[in-house]
Amino acid sequence: MQTLHGTIVDVAGSGVLLRGSSGSGKSDLALRLMDRGATLVADDQFLTRSSRRGLVVFSPESLYGMLEVRGLGILSVPAIKSTILRLVVDIVAAEDVPRLPEQAFADIEGEKIHTLRANAFEHSTPIKIELAVRNLNRIGNEGVRNG
Repeated sequence: MQTLHGTIVDVAGSGVLLRGSSGSGKSDLALRLMDRGATLVADDQFLTRSSRRGLVVFSPESLYGMLEVRGLGILSVPAIKSTILRLVVDIVAAEDVPRLPEQAFADIEGEKIHTLRANAFEHSTPIKIELAVRNLNRIGNEGVRNG
């Protein structure tokens, strides 16, 4: 088990890691995804545990159900205890979002996880993440896990 940094939300039963530098919009994007039906798992820090189903991600107990909302502070929000990580979203500047990206993966705790690059503040980013998750759920995760 290791503590890593980023924000985790569950989108349609799939864990999505939002990672980027401080102030890049991770929590803001999580908040907008939650407004569309996602559920918070962890904000700022998360823990990992390997399982036969994939990489389980969850919040440290002291941060469970807490989300930093810039301009409001740290707020208590509905959350779930854990999810299986299926997608990593690297938060980048708008000009660094590829128009036609190649398939890419991140290695997290020995698991290959699909990645995409997105700008947190683009209006369509939550929808793009939902479409990516839907596509992953459609094709499954066959051949992706390191073994």
